[in-house]
Amino acid sequence: MSRPIYCQISIAALQHNLQVAKQKARHHKVWAVIKANAYGHGTAAALQGFAMADGLAMLDFSDAVLCRQLGWSKPILMLEGAFAPADVELALAQQFELVVHSQYQLEWLKQAILQKRDASNQRPVVNLKVKINTGMNRLGFALGEVANVLQSIQSAGLAKEVTLVTHFANADMSEADGLAHPMVEPNQQLQAFIKVGGNLTQGSITNSAAVLTEIQAKQTADDQTQPLGWMRPGVMLYGATPFGHRSAEQDGLQPAMVFGSQVIAIQHLKQGDQVGYGSRFTAPNPMRIGIVACGYADGYPRHAGSGTPIAVAGQRTVTVGRVSMDMLAVDLTHLLETNVGSAVQMWGDIVSVDEVAKAADTIGYELLCAIAPRVRRLIVG
Repeated sequence: MSRPIYCQISIAALQHNLQVAKQKARHHKVWAVIKANAYGHGTAAALQGFAMADGLAMLDFSDAVLCRQLGWSKPILMLEGAFAPADVELALAQQFELVVHSQYQLEWLKQAILQKRDASNQRPVVNLKVKINTGMNRLGFALGEVANVLQSIQSAGLAKEVTLVTHFANADMSEADGLAHPMVEPNQQLQAFIKVGGNLTQGSITNSAAVLTEIQAKQTADDQTQPLGWMRPGVMLYGATPFGHRSAEQDGLQPAMVFGSQVIAIQHLKQGDQVGYGSRFTAPNPMRIGIVACGYADGYPRHAGSGTPIAVAGQRTVTVGRVSMDMLAVDLTHLLETNVGSAVQMWGDIVSVDEVAKAADTIGYELLCAIAPRVRRLIVG
């Protein structure tokens, strides 16, 4: 028998979470974001779960090609645009929509379009999303550059359709805690985006946090002429939360991933016995602990200390000691009916990935994306 660790993906949960997003979106369309191998859930599973999305958004061109090969015929958006001139050629051939955030990407596009036009005398069919910097200061043209960029694209005939995109820095509001300086507020970014957008009607700004707080939908509920036609939820589609102050369950989301394994050994500790590398845990009393076939080489966070929530045989308990490469230890003192072979859930529907992330001082996004290739994937539904 193979090592008992696995990662189970629920198509029904993916479908449910997409429906939550679509309900929040109101009259807006939805890009389902499937970057990072669909947040660790697998591209093929995501295509099944998000079949009712209006489009897919991702980073890697190889993933986009795979989606076409698997039968996805609706729009595909490349969130960071082209990384090399060849990517532009591929986007034109496969009808991918491109984000353009820098002048060098525009130059690649001009070269590719001119070559294609000279060869076939046809107008371009690519749709462009011009990314603007409204305060996050990662990617995007400055607000004062946008008019010239749009004019350049129009005069050169580079695109079939041109719209704007940007990204909220603090839609979850949780990062404001403890800051000694003012943060970039979502409404500030939204208003800048609307002002620059003018009569462009199909732009995109909204991530998971903004979808769930309905920042965009409330702003445009009575005005469909504003440049906010698409939402692009990510982590919420997988049943995790973008917020530090409320759970995914509170927003009606369902976990799409169960990260599970089994107990492979039982140890009986005396008071004062220690567990694991570095002897980071000392038994305060006689204890019964289970050794689980899961470690940091599987994607479990090594820096998750003693007390991190975990479930054994459907009952919550906690980890003890340092996580090693292939194993971790759990407290079974109060779970007398558990034994070798008992089912373990690192996260899923009993213990949420966000709870584990909080205990490990990280976010659920990182844990979902970190599942190792050696872990078996099981798709349900």
